[in-house]
Amino acid sequence: MKAIFISLDQAFYDQILAILNNNYHVRGFTSWEQVLGRGSKTGDPHYGTHAWPSLNSAILTIVSEEKVKPILEDLKALDATSNVMGIRAFVWNIEDGM
Repeated sequence: MKAIFISLDQAFYDQILAILNNNYHVRGFTSWEQVLGRGSKTGDPHYGTHAWPSLNSAILTIVSEEKVKPILEDLKALDATSNVMGIRAFVWNIEDGM
């Protein structure tokens, strides 16, 4: 099993859930609706302040290993649709669970 942590511009939230649910039948996930941050390469800060009003969200889901690569490919394609909004995804090994 693998964990995929997805940091995203809030505007992508519904589209990412649709990818996970409709394309890969991923039912379980945890999300954080308001996440502050700033991209490591480009993009404006997302601080939820007057100067930087936008916010990010985050999604964590645990999937089988064979789903990881196609999910990441779909997320990369969605990320490419906007030069302003961003998506980043990271994969971790899951060693145990209940």
